[in-house]
Amino acid sequence: MTKTTKYSPEVEERAVRMVFEHAEEHPSQWSAIRSIAEKIGCTSETLRKWVRRAERDRGDRPGITTDERARLKELERENRELRRANEILRKASAYFALAEFDRRQR
Repeated sequence: MTKTTKYSPEVEERAVRMVFEHAEEHPSQWSAIRSIAEKIGCTSETLRKWVRRAERDRGDRPGITTDERARLKELERENRELRRANEILRKASAYFALAEFDRRQR
C-alpha cells in the first residue's frame, strides 16, 4: 500500500526553484533533484514530476501546461453533462411524440 503525502504549494514551488537555481552545482539535473529531495523530505520521483510540470508551464518542455490541462478537464466535464442532457431530451421528445400519436389515434 502506498502512502500519499500532500505537500503545500509553497514547499513544491521552493523545491522546484532550488532545483533550477542549483542545477549548475551538480553534474546532472537528476543529481540536483535527488540532493534537494533528500533535504526537503520528499521522494526524488515526486520532485522530478514537479520539475517536469514547471518546465512545461515555463515553455522549456513540450506538453500541456497546468492551465491547459485544467481547461481541458473542465471542457470534458461540460461535454459529459451536455451529452447526458441531450440524451434526456431525446428520450423525453420520443416519449411525448408517442403520447401525442396515441392521443390522436383515439
